Amino acid sequence: MGTTVATNALLERKGERTAFLITAGFKDILQIGDQSRPYMFDLTIRRPQPLYSDVFEVDEQVVLERCSDSNLRSLELQHPKPLQTVVGTPGEKVHIIKPLDVEATRTYLQRIYAEGFRSIAVCLMHSYIFPDHELQVKELAREVKFEHISVSHLVFQRPKIVPRGNSTVIDSYLTPTIEGYLSQLSASFPSFDNGHTKLEFMQSDGALVPASKLSELHAILSGPAGGVVGYARTSYDAESKIPIIGFDMGGTSTDVSRYDGQFDHIFETTAAGIPIQAPQLNVNTIAAGGGSILAWKDSLMAVGPESASSHLGPACYRKGGPLTVTDANLALGRLVPEHFPSVFGPNEDEPLDCEIVLVKFQELAEIINCDIGKSLTWAEVADGFLQVANTAMCGPIRQLTEGRGHDAAKHHLASFGGAGGQHACAIAEALGIRRVLIHKHSSVLSAYGIGLADVVHDEERLYVKVFDNSTKDCIYADLENLSQVAQSHPSLYHFSHVDGYKFLFMRYDGSETAIMVPVKDGADPKQEFIDVHHQQFGFSPADRRIFVDNIRVRAVARSNFGGDTPPNLAKSQDISKKLPPPTPASTKSVYFGSLKWVDMPVYLLGSLPAGITIQGPALVVDKTQTIVIDPHCSATATKDLLILDVGSQKKLVSATAIDPVQLSVFRHRFYGVAEQMGRVLQKISVSANIKERLDFSCAIFSPDGSLVANAPSGHLCEASPVIAREWGIWARAARTSRIVV
Repeated sequence: MGTTVATNALLERKGERTAFLITAGFKDILQIGDQSRPYMFDLTIRRPQPLYSDVFEVDEQVVLERCSDSNLRSLELQHPKPLQTVVGTPGEKVHIIKPLDVEATRTYLQRIYAEGFRSIAVCLMHSYIFPDHELQVKELAREVKFEHISVSHLVFQRPKIVPRGNSTVIDSYLTPTIEGYLSQLSASFPSFDNGHTKLEFMQSDGALVPASKLSELHAILSGPAGGVVGYARTSYDAESKIPIIGFDMGGTSTDVSRYDGQFDHIFETTAAGIPIQAPQLNVNTIAAGGGSILAWKDSLMAVGPESASSHLGPACYRKGGPLTVTDANLALGRLVPEHFPSVFGPNEDEPLDCEIVLVKFQELAEIINCDIGKSLTWAEVADGFLQVANTAMCGPIRQLTEGRGHDAAKHHLASFGGAGGQHACAIAEALGIRRVLIHKHSSVLSAYGIGLADVVHDEERLYVKVFDNSTKDCIYADLENLSQVAQSHPSLYHFSHVDGYKFLFMRYDGSETAIMVPVKDGADPKQEFIDVHHQQFGFSPADRRIFVDNIRVRAVARSNFGGDTPPNLAKSQDISKKLPPPTPASTKSVYFGSLKWVDMPVYLLGSLPAGITIQGPALVVDKTQTIVIDPHCSATATKDLLILDVGSQKKLVSATAIDPVQLSVFRHRFYGVAEQMGRVLQKISVSANIKERLDFSCAIFSPDGSLVANAPSGHLCEASPVIAREWGIWARAARTSRIVV
């Protein structure tokens, strides 16, 4: 199973009442945070409300041996007694300045328990190295009978106290919710209790865990993670080894990811505005989906981020909703109303409403024409919004590929989700991708992928050692010991074979950007790190020591679900010439830009035999999805996949006239460049103002110094009046590569 029960509780702030215990002097640490400002130029500061309801400063203090001599001498002067020194988790010396005040802590716990608190989160300074004080607090809380106790060194053993503290609070705030959900589920299915049914849950890192081990902190993105596993298991060709971009377009948002034979994990993210530390698959999300609202703003076409949601829904749902991407596809013939059930309208018994969609697009076209002094048809307006939506969805894909040194054109595109099939060809063409893979279950691939996922147990240890010839043997030995621990975990007992995958988190001295590097037989992890760093950031520091911050082992037990046979794409089209052309079920008039309206065949996906090839333009439909095959594309059916081969179609752009569609498209492209600049700057910087507070701005200017695109903090784009005012200047500059950065 996958679940969003506790995720919704986080978004709606309906979790367990929680108290937060933090080292004295840091009471407001989570509210202060890292001082980053997502809306840099907004005079009204917007901060998410804290999840905890009460906070207590624990009287304790420890310092690390690595502190400077002057700081240690100052502490010794303040505390005449000799400092107690102990050895922490990774072998680092720790000085105990103040032992834990047990009585004050016990008194506080007894008081808040009497007030009705049953969940606490404990995060003490340096507990990732010296956990003793947190363990003492945990034991005190058990004596007081608290039902859920989260301690930071067990939630996630990383040094940064702000994301570690937030992660601990989220775990304490949400886990009681998921435990209540599991209790209700078990009560409904008695077989869970007698052991006849095995229940496992999907985590954000693409792994299954037994229900008893589920923590909502690790399952916030269980749905998108299922989709990544789904296309990785069904679409990746192990012979060609061509990496895949996952394109999951739903109703509210679009999720994109990348798979090259290994899952791409990240360990710091933000959920509902709160930074957390937890392993998860690297999934980029943009607020553009089938339900994204179409609007005309500042003389530009805007798609989202506002969504019509499921209620009121798109205009065609007959509930008075606004125009959306779904309406644009319906109006232009890219959806076939006859294949939709009659479940719309107030009583949920009517078909899609095409008439209201046409009326609304005609009204919007009149507004746009009045504003820019042109005479666009409603179809041109609807098609323009689809172009803008496609460009916006290409942005996160470029971040995952070009932003990390990969060429997007050297990938396959795996399209899934309810709306993915209508946009897959256009997205692939914009990125230079020549092959799109659509699974027969693509509309429900996230759920299907959960069944294909492996049962996994991770073990990670803080390390902090230089990687060189004198230490690498010791590092390898510690990795092997950790691998034995991971593979012998009780959750993997009933599997006959368990694989162990080893990783090192490596960074340059002076940098805090650690890169996870796989340890493979016969390969040099140090050289692997240097190569990956150079690929992502374009340089390799000379004579700089390389540190190993953490060691990690991922024990993987293969799923018994079975599923599809991995495709051999090179042989998929060998028999297509031997089969007669298929017979369409019907025809449909569809709008395609410069081709205007085209009568095209409609095929039923289930009736296409393996090996048959369809030339575009065409529509392929079944009960849960509609796939648009563009005019310059073709599609070949296999047992489990529909393989789309994408041609190229050159498009001419006018650089002298104001074109609202191209204005909106180029805005997203230039903003994407500025955003990538910011991400690289953040990752390679030494200054805390840049890497944590995000106190910087990246911009693109035209040759005369006019502002084209501005990305404050490297990730939030601001509109520039020059875009509409001086279209001719910067469009010509873009065409001749004379944009000044």
